[in-house]
Amino acid sequence: MSNWDLMMPGMGLTAIGLAGLTISYAGIAHTFIDGMHALTGLTMFIGLIFLATGILDGGISTSNRAKATTLVILSIALGFGMYAFTMNTSNFVITLAGILMAIAFPAIIIAYLAMKHPNFVKPIGSIVGMAAATGIIVWVAFGFVSPDTYMIPQQVVVEEPIEEDVAPAGPIFAIEILEGSAEEGNPDYEPDVANVPQGHTVEWTNADSVPHTVTSSVDFGETFDSSLIDAGGIFTLDTNDLQVGEYEYFCIVHPWMIATLVIEESKEGIKVIMPEGAAIPEEGQIYYDPQIIDIEVGTTVTWDNLDNTVHTVTSGDPDGGPNGLFDSEMMSAGDKYEFTFTAVGSQDYYCTFHPWMVGTVNVE
Repeated sequence: MSNWDLMMPGMGLTAIGLAGLTISYAGIAHTFIDGMHALTGLTMFIGLIFLATGILDGGISTSNRAKATTLVILSIALGFGMYAFTMNTSNFVITLAGILMAIAFPAIIIAYLAMKHPNFVKPIGSIVGMAAATGIIVWVAFGFVSPDTYMIPQQVVVEEPIEEDVAPAGPIFAIEILEGSAEEGNPDYEPDVANVPQGHTVEWTNADSVPHTVTSSVDFGETFDSSLIDAGGIFTLDTNDLQVGEYEYFCIVHPWMIATLVIEESKEGIKVIMPEGAAIPEEGQIYYDPQIIDIEVGTTVTWDNLDNTVHTVTSGDPDGGPNGLFDSEMMSAGDKYEFTFTAVGSQDYYCTFHPWMVGTVNVE
């Protein structure tokens, strides 16, 4: 009789493996597809080993229970197998099916003979073995003497044009993956809720020492997915491709890391001019026009150097020096510099070449 202690886990593991393979080859598990292939294939083979051992324990069983079990397994395998074959785009489906049938049919015949006519097993097995060996030898030999395509027509390879990396066109909205965020409970993405005007480019920088991802939650990476961002790596996202609304995202490697990207209607930017003569410290001279501005979070400020000498726009003040929030570096006459303010607060700035030039941005 069959061993049900072995058959039950065998059936469970085989079913899980077949379902996983179907999900992977159908393209449903986008982000985990490579891992799913390896895991489900291994699970299925382990399940088949348990299943075969359970069915054949004590010899080939002829009970109705064993026959019913075999029919159920065959039905499941054929159902999932047909689905997997029809849903994938591999060029080797027919070849794989042929190999499986070439293995399965002789095995079924030999197993039947072993049960019903054991005296024919040895000669039939020898014939099948010699036929298989002959077929392999002929196939390989024909490959060496074939005049051209070796039975399978050669596919014409069409070289696709190499896409050049295009630098982001919109203002940068910076988000940082914080150090230590791999540990559950620690702060992870900063800011946790990012309000980004449509048209900006979001830039995630991994400041942690381990890889992370930026993956849209609702569709497991269909909307956007960074893949693995190594330590110090950067992932950019053009928000022109996104609709206005909220997008929750997470890290696949550390799924407790969750944050929200809010795409807002594009806000009109504000322009600040450095007028001619701003480098001269005299009474009544305007250095930044306007000197103090009030804006909302997510607004982009553009500084335009209309003077005839170089200037900078550097966050901080002449006494304390730069604070690192933003720095235009040297702006020649006619240059422009943009910065998007993503946090509420008041920020002073100045020109490092002419420290009497100071301004303030109040963010609400």
